Amino acid sequence: QVQLVESGGGLVQPGGSLRLSCAASGFTLDLYAIGWFRQAPGKEREGVSCISYSGSNIYDADSVKGRFTISRDNAKNTVYLQMNSLKPEDTAVYYCVADPSPCMVLMTSSWGYLEVRGQGTLVTVSS
Repeated sequence: QVQLVESGGGLVQPGGSLRLSCAASGFTLDLYAIGWFRQAPGKEREGVSCISYSGSNIYDADSVKGRFTISRDNAKNTVYLQMNSLKPEDTAVYYCVADPSPCMVLMTSSWGYLEVRGQGTLVTVSS
């Protein structure tokens, strides 16, 4: 079964850190760009960060630049999102996606057109 499973979410205080993981099963990630999206309560889903299939190109939303770092370990078939200096406005459900499109396309694609989509993990930033 082709799927992506996110983990690592939870409750963290403002200024804290979390590392999200996105593990693939049923397929290999090395030919896919991987993106992280998030959806906060009452808001539309937005692209947060993306890494190309080779890892050589990374795109981050302005809201997370300098705080979030995406990385991939193709040997482990896993992608990570290191989130530092977290803010209450980072509270959201975070989803990972895999798609053969370049990151600039992936980050602006309609959700339903992305090839593989995870179920999400909740991140809550609150004191």
